[in-house]
This record gives sequence, C-alpha cells and structure tokens, in this order.
Amino acid sequence: MSETPTTGDAAPTFQATLADGDVSAFDLGDSLGDGPVVLAFFPGAFTPPCTNEMVALEEHSDDFEAAGATVYGVSADSAFSQNAFREEHGIEFGLLSDMGRAAISAYGLEIDIEDLGLLGVANRAVFVVDEEGVVQHDWVAEDPTNEPDYEELLSVVESV
Repeated sequence: MSETPTTGDAAPTFQATLADGDVSAFDLGDSLGDGPVVLAFFPGAFTPPCTNEMVALEEHSDDFEAAGATVYGVSADSAFSQNAFREEHGIEFGLLSDMGRAAISAYGLEIDIEDLGLLGVANRAVFVVDEEGVVQHDWVAEDPTNEPDYEELLSVVESV
C-alpha cells in the first residue's frame, strides 16, 4: 500500500469501473483537465455513515457543479451494488468501483472494519485534485464513521 498523498502531491491516477446508471471503464487521468475532481472514498455502500456522506455530497451537487467540479465516490463495492445504492438514495454523481483496490491502495487508504466484516475497504477520505493532477486538499478520517466538513470542502473546490 502506498503513502496517502497530501496537498501539493501529484494525485495517483488509477483505473476503475464507473457506475453512473450504466457501467463503463474509468481512468482518472482522462478526467483531469476539465475542472477540479473531488474523490470521496468511502468504506461501503448501504452503510449508515457512507449513505449520509454520499447524500450530503449530492445535496451540494449544484454548488460543486457551479464551481466546475466533478464529484466521484470511490469504494470497493461492485458497480452493480453502487448503481443500486445511487438509485435508492437519489445520487446523481458517478461512483467508482474499485474492487481490485487499485485506487484504495494508491491513496494509502485500505482498512479493515472487522466488526462489520469489511476487509480491505477504503477509509473515509476526500481529495480535491486540480486540472494539472495536483492534490489541492486532503482529508482522511481518523475514524471511518466521521464525515468531512462539507462547507470547507466546497470552499476549497471554489478556490481551485
């Protein structure tokens, strides 16, 4: 597992599966250069804290869009589970299925939540990556039940 990137570092690029109602290939490198990218890593779809976070990001989606940002949730769930999660909770932004743990490993976020049977999942974390692929904001939860400060996140995105 790699070290977690921090503000000023080059963002690790990765490939995953995009769940946006359909299922397709995704490459972070292809998504850079068109405004900031927000990568919101979360342990697992359908768990209460993860649902709260993804719904909160959706509630701010107009603000992120106005700032020119693209938001992606990233988890080890299958794209099919993520699409069901999106549909059930009205999440319109794309979720990235990282079943191979390429992104989770590249960002140094792999954790086990043994009491829930979640092994090798992503810790809750948020990165804002600018058009040049540089991390402009990093937040990693000390406890995966914690959520980021959404207003602070939006403020960072608006300044990138």
